Amino acid sequence: MTSSQTTQIRSQNEELEAGNGPMPKQIPYIIANEGCERFSFYGMRNILTPFLISTLLLFLPQAERAGEAKHVFHTFVIGVYFFPLLGGWLADRLFGKYNTIFWMSMIYVAGHACLAIFENNLQGFYTGLFLIAFGSGGIKPLVVSFMGDQFDQTNKKRAKVVFDAFYWIINFGSFFASLLMPIFLRDFGPAVAFGIPGVLMAIATLVFWMGNKKYVHVPPAPADPHSVLRVARTALLARQPGQSRPGLTVAVMGAAGAVASLCMTPLWGFVIAACLAVVLLLAFGGMGTAMQLERARGAHPDETIEGVRAVLRILIVFSLVTPFWSLFDQKASTWIVQANDMSKPDWFLPAQMQALNPMLVMLLIPFNNLLLYPMLRRLGWEPTTLRRMTGGIAFSSLAWLVIGAIQLQMDGGTATSIAWQILPYTLLTFGEVLVSTSGLEFAYSQAPASMKGTIMSLWSLAVTIGSLWVLIVNAGVKNDGITAMIATTGLSPIAFQMFFFAAFALAASALFGWYARSYRMVDHYRKA
Repeated sequence: MTSSQTTQIRSQNEELEAGNGPMPKQIPYIIANEGCERFSFYGMRNILTPFLISTLLLFLPQAERAGEAKHVFHTFVIGVYFFPLLGGWLADRLFGKYNTIFWMSMIYVAGHACLAIFENNLQGFYTGLFLIAFGSGGIKPLVVSFMGDQFDQTNKKRAKVVFDAFYWIINFGSFFASLLMPIFLRDFGPAVAFGIPGVLMAIATLVFWMGNKKYVHVPPAPADPHSVLRVARTALLARQPGQSRPGLTVAVMGAAGAVASLCMTPLWGFVIAACLAVVLLLAFGGMGTAMQLERARGAHPDETIEGVRAVLRILIVFSLVTPFWSLFDQKASTWIVQANDMSKPDWFLPAQMQALNPMLVMLLIPFNNLLLYPMLRRLGWEPTTLRRMTGGIAFSSLAWLVIGAIQLQMDGGTATSIAWQILPYTLLTFGEVLVSTSGLEFAYSQAPASMKGTIMSLWSLAVTIGSLWVLIVNAGVKNDGITAMIATTGLSPIAFQMFFFAAFALAASALFGWYARSYRMVDHYRKA
């Protein structure tokens, strides 16, 4: 072996040890699948609110259609981001990520077919929305974690580039879907407008299947006697001489609150009651487990105890991100309703403003990676994952302050151009890039190997909780007492909600930044 060959091999080994190994060749199949799937999802999602208002909900009085459309939209979003819990569990425990993604995708395609076929049938259309929520939600935490499985310690630093590319292709699909689908809905009707996304989802499933033999398939984890739930159960039930069980008391309070929430279903509706029950179980169960976690030591290995502690800390991070999702997803409901009342060219449709978001994402991701982050590092400030997320939540708050100011101008009777929405879209999208791409990387890297799918599904659950806050606020402003209180402020209900959500996110950003300072990052990438 020549000295040059020896030097080359040594250089290659150093690259592998540093995590700069070659990019996995199977990644393009996953990226292409995601681009088509996101076109299909955003294609139907971004025309859902205008379709409901203009066509499916015509049986309601006109004054009630926008409110009901927002309720249906956010209920659908809740389903999309709730079913990842099921998908993550099926993949981690039974079928593996590939099989779960493939068969859930088939259900997803069937849901699109229902939307196209039952355009004038309320029950049939809602069945389609359920199937899409079930299918898209089931695969949502798995595609990104399946992509992460293709990396190991030798090329883990390539993963950040791919996570960014993954998010970029999401927005590439979303851009064209947002731009074209409102036109197809207007010119060709709902059957075509909802049918095209179905075709794209079928193509996405085919592309994903084509890469099957090239993927790294991490098998589902066997039944674990030291799983998070088993450790939590041990910790909560363990007795110590002369000591009470305060953690168990807290967990029982959460369970009682969950039952009480379910009992409120006739008043609140099933979606709000059920989602609030899940929140109470997770929040109080997690707090109770943290209070008594040391009592599980001895019954379970020390590394498992520390793994559970890490999961509980991850859940705190996720919970503090939920206000961001409250603000972000309303760009496809509240912001469209606002855009309907703004002046615009005759050829321009309000839903097409949604195309601005993915276009900005495709510009901001390379801008951040090539210019902004290197500049910040040269100035001596490292834009860590949690710092980026803190800033992202704050920028979403600023976006809603601007959108609220625009609403005040409209409420005052001033004719306002839809172009004014460009600024809040820009601020919200910058926040999205900081939160969402960083959050995907954070969730995968911090999740223990046996919990990848489940942790990613809990990341998706944060979006569900975000839409839950929206439903609760929307229900609240219908209360006579709250309506009277809003009237004393001199603000319209919609303007009041906008400023409320801005304050909500600003407070969350401050709490997130405070908690991030003490968070200790770990490395759970797969061994080579």
